[in-house]
Amino acid sequence: MADAASNDGFVVFDRVQKSYDGVNLVVKDLNLSIAQGEFLTMLGPSGSGKTTCLMMLAGFETATHGDIRLDGRPINNIPPHKRGIGMVFQNYALFPHMTVAENLAFPLEVRKLGKSEREAKVKRALEMVQMGEFGGRRPAQLSGGQQQRIALARALVFEPELVLMDEPLGALDKQLREHMQFEITRLAHELGITTVYVTHDQTEALTMSDNVAVFDDGRIQQLAPPAQLYEKPENSFVAQFIGENNTLEGVVTELNGDTCVVRLDDGEELDATPVNVSKVGERTKVSIRPERVEFNKDRLHADAHLLKAEVMEFIYMGDVFRTRLRVAGNDEFIIKSRNAPDQVRLEPGSQIEIGWLPQDCRALDA
Repeated sequence: MADAASNDGFVVFDRVQKSYDGVNLVVKDLNLSIAQGEFLTMLGPSGSGKTTCLMMLAGFETATHGDIRLDGRPINNIPPHKRGIGMVFQNYALFPHMTVAENLAFPLEVRKLGKSEREAKVKRALEMVQMGEFGGRRPAQLSGGQQQRIALARALVFEPELVLMDEPLGALDKQLREHMQFEITRLAHELGITTVYVTHDQTEALTMSDNVAVFDDGRIQQLAPPAQLYEKPENSFVAQFIGENNTLEGVVTELNGDTCVVRLDDGEELDATPVNVSKVGERTKVSIRPERVEFNKDRLHADAHLLKAEVMEFIYMGDVFRTRLRVAGNDEFIIKSRNAPDQVRLEPGSQIEIGWLPQDCRALDA
């Protein structure tokens, strides 16, 4: 797994552990290296340890064991206000009694910058988030999206080298959230800022990040660029957590280098790519993405593996059709097909054959 800490990372977690009660570890032996200018997302369900890692990096929590380094300096004992890190939270955390400009000037006053320099930096930060006309308003006079832009500008105004974001778009509606995802990514890359972003929203993680660290049970389950996470999950947790995924359970009957044969629990056999299996007789969950499954015979590849299926439900979703099938005893097997003029609409109750390529089918841990 690619989660080993390297000494030349801009942000380094070196064997970091965190326990609140001295017994149970919320973060277990975390080794993670983040390059300068990288946009890294910590993704995982509630209680997986991702927010605790962010809070330790910010200085609001203390590591029980291990070192956290920023640009080569250990920061375990440096208080939050001296770490020079920008922060953006879901609840905006703006001062209601101050104007927008005063909110932005506050971190500059703390750093004892002169009045003219403060004004220039505030003006530039407001223009960066396209809020140049709003300096005189109070937070209560702004919409949720506008308040989040101001919170982002305040995190950037003192030109930090590292910005931490904790579920910053959670309170926004879908359309505005998608727009802000683009804005945050654009700004981070334009300014060359190292960004650590925490979310439980997998779409957000896939669309925004250079790399994603998938957390579960206090550990990084996989660290990889978004496309690799989705196309090549290293274990069943990542396959199920990232995107929609079909699983069929069975036993490995043959292992031949980069292919294996799995006998499914209903007796069917199929070829797969062995990822997290090591011996014949081992139980496995076979993973296939819904869009990799084909049922149109004209489009099936000659090497495709065929299985019988029964159509349970057909759902029209506009740009795609979502069909639920019964396959090898699994009633929740999903196919996604794009809405095209030649695409067949399947009727519930019909018996069909489906297929996919062996390389799209991954044998993972049971």
